[in-house]
Amino acid sequence: MNFAENQYQSPIDVFAAQAAADERSDFITKTYLHLAGAIALFVVLEVALFQLNVAESLARMMLGYGNIGWLVVLGLFMIVSHIANNWALSAVNLPKQYMGLGLYVVAEAVIFVPLLFIAGTFDPGIIPTAAVTTLALFAVLTAVVFVTRKDFSFLRTVLVFGGFAALGLIVVALLFNFNLGPIFTYAMIALACGYILYYTSNVMLHYRTSQYVAASLALFAAVALLFWYIIQLFLSRRN
Repeated sequence: MNFAENQYQSPIDVFAAQAAADERSDFITKTYLHLAGAIALFVVLEVALFQLNVAESLARMMLGYGNIGWLVVLGLFMIVSHIANNWALSAVNLPKQYMGLGLYVVAEAVIFVPLLFIAGTFDPGIIPTAAVTTLALFAVLTAVVFVTRKDFSFLRTVLVFGGFAALGLIVVALLFNFNLGPIFTYAMIALACGYILYYTSNVMLHYRTSQYVAASLALFAAVALLFWYIIQLFLSRRN
């Protein structure tokens, strides 16, 4: 999860809502091109990990330590996510912004390995079906924001508290070894959809025109969260 804020400002850029039409269009285009690039990099990394037979070893290693191991992985992922987001929000260092986006994509690729390994072993059809479902939902939610031009920034408080509540439940479930169940999965899918609405409206209105890398990272984080829980939903249905 990613809570990107527009705290870094440059004297030469403006918020997307205040920019000239061509400048705003250029910013939005760059944001979604970078998002597409991040998704493509994620796919390439996952394919490489599986083709090189690294994925199985990595998955078994991550799963072999049980719930405590996953707590460590989750903690490391949160630290890396925080660093990557700060780098992506750098207003004066474009290479550092790209380093942040790249670091976050790599972290997501690694943390997805066990889930993709389980899904691929159980039913290889789950992964492409989940990917298509995720992209379709993302397209619909994006269209909602672009067509209505509604400002979904009012969702921020709900998303922040929902994110922390979800994180707390995940930690408790790992510590006490119980299954959160399908209701939690549906709730997390709804939360991910909320993030997509929120960050998409931020792209339209609240990001500065120099923040296309940070904006693409925020959208990628939301798409990854949605993909994760849609895979889990399909797995639970097959079980």
